[in-house]
Amino acid sequence: MKISCIVVDDEPLALEVLSSFIARIPYLVLEGQYTDPFFAMEHLRKKKVDLLFVDIQMPDISGIELVKTLNNPPKIVFTTAYSSYAIEGFNLNAMDYLLKPIAFDRFLVAVNKVRDYMELSEAAQDVHQPEEKDVPEYMFVKSNYKDIKINFNEVLYIEGSEDYIKIHTTTKKVMTLLSMKGVMEKLPENQFIRIHRSFIVAIDKIESKSNERITIGKQSLPIGASYLNEVSKRLYR
Repeated sequence: MKISCIVVDDEPLALEVLSSFIARIPYLVLEGQYTDPFFAMEHLRKKKVDLLFVDIQMPDISGIELVKTLNNPPKIVFTTAYSSYAIEGFNLNAMDYLLKPIAFDRFLVAVNKVRDYMELSEAAQDVHQPEEKDVPEYMFVKSNYKDIKINFNEVLYIEGSEDYIKIHTTTKKVMTLLSMKGVMEKLPENQFIRIHRSFIVAIDKIESKSNERITIGKQSLPIGASYLNEVSKRLYR
């Protein structure tokens, strides 16, 4: 994990010290260093960073005031020569504060804390994020000794009759030796629904529905009694 950061301090020497510390940490990426807090604010407005090191006591605007102006602030580590400012800094959910003169080992503790927090947050997001599966866009079926490509977004409906099916698309009709159950296993579940023992329809091609029939183009297709509840759930969820 790389952590992008900027440093804001009106004292050039303090700025130099922090910048040199950052250069020694492989996972920190310094994207800006500013003695003028207003230039730093402009940087943060234009480009998001992960971590902001900011001095609390500055002439024109304090580090605390600067952070309060940010709508979506990055992780904050305050630097200060006065320990009395620390409580107010933590009230702004600062990750840490560094008391000047800053020792490298104390700096390391602060940035490791930031890294650990970000890694835990990222891991938590991964746990709750459902894994996305690649949704196929087409299938091939055999018809008249040929493999015919069927684009799912062109399918209107599929009509079944014993051991074969007829696939009605916007451009053609294809007959193939396949069962309704077999073709359902090939179709993207979220794009198609079976409405009858003999019909599967593309959900986005449905133009209207009555209690017992679905209309697609000029075709009026029956809804089987055993499929009514499932059709209603899928179409009105």
